[in-house]
Amino acid sequence: MEPEFITYQKFSDIALANAMAEQLDNHHIQYLIAEESFNFDPGFRMSNALIEYAVKIKTTDFEKANQLLKDDENADVAEIATDYYLFAFTNDELMEVITKADEWSAFDFVLARKILGGRGVTLNDEAIAKAKNERIESLKKPAGSQNTWIILGYLFAFLGGVLGLFIGWHLSTAKKTLPDGERVYEYSEQDKKQGKRIFYISIVMTVISAILRLMPLFMHTY
Repeated sequence: MEPEFITYQKFSDIALANAMAEQLDNHHIQYLIAEESFNFDPGFRMSNALIEYAVKIKTTDFEKANQLLKDDENADVAEIATDYYLFAFTNDELMEVITKADEWSAFDFVLARKILGGRGVTLNDEAIAKAKNERIESLKKPAGSQNTWIILGYLFAFLGGVLGLFIGWHLSTAKKTLPDGERVYEYSEQDKKQGKRIFYISIVMTVISAILRLMPLFMHTY
């Protein structure tokens, strides 16, 4: 089965998305750029961004892309001015850039490692790989209990609202992408089961609600 294209990085500026696409193209990594009109987060809030550009690659290319983008930044790091904000970071803050590389750009990762090296803090590839694995294991853990949304989901489901259907679908199917490209479910097994129940109850109640609304029309006809 051919690996699917999933979001690697998102940008609010198409020029930045195209710049990354060019880097990927230079390394013969297949990609797609998709325009997204809005974002959705686990808290069911719309983001302020009206349009974002998602650069998507195959799941099997995530590790390759991560490494190649870091390699590409090495030359730029050598020319960076010392007033760049990372130079004001403490060693602990720079270590966080290393251990949470998925939250930072490849440039910041490479520079943080260089700054630490200049301060006498040596990080070998084995230590970085270990920190990365620990980070991935941490990110694999499901989000905390979604009791508030489960309660609201059941409420909207029994009222026959479409929102209950959407909440149930999201709780039962939502996934997140890890830095290595692996896709895992966002919520715990228990919350997923609740989501499925909400989803099916919403379907039943929506159908019943629709029938009840249409019945007077048919009765009036006859």
